[in-house]
Amino acid sequence: MTMIKKFIIDFDSTFTQVEALDILGEISLRNDPKRDEKLKAIKDITDLGMEGKVTLRESLEKRIEILNANKAQISELVAELKKKISKSFQRNREFFQENANNIYIISNGFKDFITPVVGVYGISEENVFANEFIYDEEDNIIDFNRDNLLSKNNGKPETIKTLNLEGDVYVVGDGYTDYEIKASGLANKFYAFTENINRPKVSSKADHIAPSLDEILYVNKMNKKFSYPKSRINVLLLENVHPIGVEIMKHEGYNVEVVSSAMSEEELCEKIKTVSIIGIRSKTQITKKVLENANRLIAIGAFCIGTNQIDLETCQEKGIAVFNAPFSNTRSVVELAISEIIFLMRNLHDKTLKMHQGIWDKSASGSFEVRGKKLGIIGYGNIGAQLSVLAESMGMHVLYYDIVERLALGNATKIDSLDELLETCDIISLHVDGRKDNKNVLNREKIFKMKKGSILVNLSRGHVVEVPALKEALESGHLAGAAVDVFPSEPKNNDEPFESELKGCPNTILTPHIGGSTLEAQENIAQFVPGKIIEYINTGNTFNSVNFPNIQLPFLRDAHRLIHIHHNAPGVLAKINQVLANYKINIVGQYLKTNEKIGYVITDIDKAYSPDVIDAMKEIEGTIRFRILY
Repeated sequence: MTMIKKFIIDFDSTFTQVEALDILGEISLRNDPKRDEKLKAIKDITDLGMEGKVTLRESLEKRIEILNANKAQISELVAELKKKISKSFQRNREFFQENANNIYIISNGFKDFITPVVGVYGISEENVFANEFIYDEEDNIIDFNRDNLLSKNNGKPETIKTLNLEGDVYVVGDGYTDYEIKASGLANKFYAFTENINRPKVSSKADHIAPSLDEILYVNKMNKKFSYPKSRINVLLLENVHPIGVEIMKHEGYNVEVVSSAMSEEELCEKIKTVSIIGIRSKTQITKKVLENANRLIAIGAFCIGTNQIDLETCQEKGIAVFNAPFSNTRSVVELAISEIIFLMRNLHDKTLKMHQGIWDKSASGSFEVRGKKLGIIGYGNIGAQLSVLAESMGMHVLYYDIVERLALGNATKIDSLDELLETCDIISLHVDGRKDNKNVLNREKIFKMKKGSILVNLSRGHVVEVPALKEALESGHLAGAAVDVFPSEPKNNDEPFESELKGCPNTILTPHIGGSTLEAQENIAQFVPGKIIEYINTGNTFNSVNFPNIQLPFLRDAHRLIHIHHNAPGVLAKINQVLANYKINIVGQYLKTNEKIGYVITDIDKAYSPDVIDAMKEIEGTIRFRILY
C-alpha cells in the first residue's frame, strides 16, 4: 500500500512571491509622510523574525502597530496577492487541485488574506492554519487573536501536533519557523524553498534545497506537467545578453548564469559540461571541440542574426537545436547603412576630424546628395530588401545582386552579374551571410572593378571583404570612402584593443560591430530568441530553428509528447511505431519532418505507458536524442 504524502506549505514568500504584510504596508501607508521609513521597519522586523532573531509575538505586535490597516485594505491586499502567487506554483496548479486534501497551509501570517488566495488553488479553509486579526467597530485592525497557537513561538509544531497527520509529512517553506517543524520530529523532510528568497541560515538546515516546486514534485515522483524540473536546467548567457532575455529565462524557472564577455574555446569546453541552454552573440565560437564537451546541451540561442560562429553540422549530429533572431535587428542595421551612406557621400568623416583639429574646410568639393545615385545591394535578404525600400523612398535608384532568386521590392532592379553591379553603382552595400563560401566576395579584383569614386558599406561579415585591397583602394583614391562595422578578427570584449589595417584611411568610418546595437533591436532579440527556445523545450516546436526541420505544434493536454531525433535514414518512423505497438500504446498524433541530415519525430501518446518504452526508443538504430516532454 502506498503511503499518502502530506505537504505542509508556508504562505509568505513560498505560496506567494512576497511577504503579505509588506504589501499591506504599501497599501495602508500609501499617504503616510513617513511611508518609506515605516515600510523599511516592517521589512526589517519580518527578516529578523524569519531568521529567529526576534520572537514571533514581538514581530506581530510591532508590524501591526506600524501598519495601521483596516478590513477594506485586506480586500485590496487579497487582489494583489493573487497576482503574486509563486511562478512554479502557477505552473503546477494541477498538483494542488488533485492533492488539495493532503495540502495544509500553516503560516504565521493571517487567515483573513491567506484563505481567499489559496482557495483559488482548491485548498479549503479547513486546511488553512494561520493567525486572525481583531478589528474594532470601525473595522480597523487593532490586535490579533493571542490564543491562537500560531501567534506564539514554536506555534507551527504545536499546531501540527493537533492535526494527528498520518503518512509521510513534507514541509515546504523559506523561514526558520518552517525548519522548526522538522526539528520537532513532526515531518520527514524540510524543503527550503528558495525561488523567491534564499535565507542561508534556513537553507543550511534543510534536507533539500528547492529552487522551485518543480524540484519537490520531481524528487517525489509527483510531477505531472514537466518531465524535468526547470530549476535543474542550467542556462549560460554570454556577451551581455539584454536583461530582458535574462529575465525571461529566469521567469521560466531556469537556473541562469550571466557572463558579460565571450569565452575562449578552452574556457567554454570546461564551462559547457553542465549547461543545457547557451545564449551567445557574435563573438563566442561554438566549435566542434566545444560541442564534444556539451553532453547536456539541448539548445543554442544566437542573440543576433548570424550563426556562422556555431558549428551547425555538429549541432545536428548531437541533436542540439539552434535558434537565432533573423528579423529582430533588421531596422537598426538598415538605419545605420542609410546614415553612413549620407555621411560618406558628404565627406563628413574627414570634415568633422578636421574641425576637431581646428581646421575650417568649407567646400562643396566631393560632397553629393544621395538622391538620384545608384545603390548596389549585394545580398537581398531581410536587411538588403528593407534597405532597398528606404533608399528608394529617398530617391535612390536601387540595383541588387543575389545568388538566390529574390522578388524585387518597389522599383528595385535585379542584376544578374556581380561585376555589372560593381561597375554601375555609386554606392555598394554588402548584406550577405557568414557562410565560408562568402569569404572575400569582394576581393582585390572585385574592389577595383567598382566604379571610381564610389563608396563601400560593409555591415555584414568581416571575412567577406579583402581588407588589404580595400585599404589600397581607399588610399589610392579609387574609392571615395568606406564604412566598415565588421572585421575578420574582433576583440572578445571592450577591454581588448582593436587592430585593423583600415585605421587612418581617408573618409573611412570604422564602428565596433554595432549594426544591430540599438536598445530597440536588443530588446526585440532578447524577447524573440528565449521565446523560441522555451517553446522548443516546452512543446517540441522547432519553428525558426536554423538547423532542425521546422515543425510548429500546439501545447498538448492529457497526453505525453515523445521527441525522437535521429539520423535521416529509411524506416526509423516504422521502428518507432513498432515499439509503441509492442507496448500497446495508442498514438494520439504524430509529426515527422526531415532535412538532409536528421529526422525529427514528435509522437503524442495516451498517458498510460511502461517506462520500458523509453529504453526501447533510445535503442532504435540511428537515435541521436530522445526525450519526453510531459
